[in-house]
Amino acid sequence: MNTQHRNTTETPVEGHAPSLLPAGRKFRLAWADEFDGDALDESVWSYRVNFWGRPAHWFAHPEDKTVDVRDGCLHLRVAKRPDGQFVSPQLQTGQIVWDYPDNGNTTKFWWIGKREPPKFQHRYGYWECRCKLQRKPGWWSAFWMQSENIGTTLDPADSGAEIDMMESFKPGVIAPHNVFACGYGADERRFQVGGDWDKQLPDWEDWHYFGVLWNKDGYVFYVDGKEDGRVTENVSHRPHFMYLTTECRNYRVNRMTGEPSPDLDAAVEAGDEFMVDHVRVWDECE
Repeated sequence: MNTQHRNTTETPVEGHAPSLLPAGRKFRLAWADEFDGDALDESVWSYRVNFWGRPAHWFAHPEDKTVDVRDGCLHLRVAKRPDGQFVSPQLQTGQIVWDYPDNGNTTKFWWIGKREPPKFQHRYGYWECRCKLQRKPGWWSAFWMQSENIGTTLDPADSGAEIDMMESFKPGVIAPHNVFACGYGADERRFQVGGDWDKQLPDWEDWHYFGVLWNKDGYVFYVDGKEDGRVTENVSHRPHFMYLTTECRNYRVNRMTGEPSPDLDAAVEAGDEFMVDHVRVWDECE
């Protein structure tokens, strides 16, 4: 990999769209997936399929055929199984405790099955995704990162955070960016900046860039190369792994017993997709 210093709009791979890097800084490419092959690179990505030791019925498995890599892009879509269950994919390069499977032995005190080591994780830098958002309601898309240690202590510097660079719960609408720490229960700490719950992005059906510059001082979020908010709290100094996820609406209601959104049939029939052109992680040069 070429690690020379790069200007703010230089592309790391010939023939690919450039990155929109924060101005006035120098970067070198640390890692990227340009989705140039004809299949998902499973040395990097895994499917999230569990939730606290049990299968999550709304998360797609490989056999659901909701993930394609073609024409230089990752394509994620929603599907309807023969039994009427709607599913969509969640892709990740690492795991946290709720991803671990049940070991199947109900007589054991510890139920946790075999865990996987992270396939990719990194600390600090500029994390970027170029994507096209889903066009139909009923499901959502996201680009985010997380530490495998989140919630294990009350110190985000030690145990990490969840950092949400992009969440789109409605077509063309980007929610505020989140930084979560200290787990998701009574100790949860959350900061929100940027985004707009009620306004669609200009030309929202085209390609857009989402990113965060993360360093020891905090997080600066970007949309299409423009700053969209800063958070200086909950700063993690742990390596994080990456997510590209989609999710069908309503299933989280009442502890994951909700009914599917009535809009999902139309999304399936239309072949609606969340498309990703690239994901890149850049180190900031001193």
